[in-house]
Amino acid sequence: MAKEELIEMHGAVTEVLPDGRYRVTLDNGHNLIAYAGGKLKKNHIRIIAGDSVSLEMSPYDLSKGRITFRHLPGRPANAASAPVHQRRQ
Repeated sequence: MAKEELIEMHGAVTEVLPDGRYRVTLDNGHNLIAYAGGKLKKNHIRIIAGDSVSLEMSPYDLSKGRITFRHLPGRPANAASAPVHQRRQ
């Protein structure tokens, strides 16, 4: 169990770095280094420069983060909970 709750933020990938790391600019303008979370690696989700992402940060070190979700292009980050498509009847 974590001592402190994780901070959820939204940002954009500005640069793909070696060793599976990414430079991310948050919506508030801060820059940090992030890595892809386990489910993204497991499902081979590719993250490229320009992608809008959601990430988690520890309150102890705000310069590092873990990418937890890659948003679809053309959709705002806060619309992640909206359905991607509707079922056909």
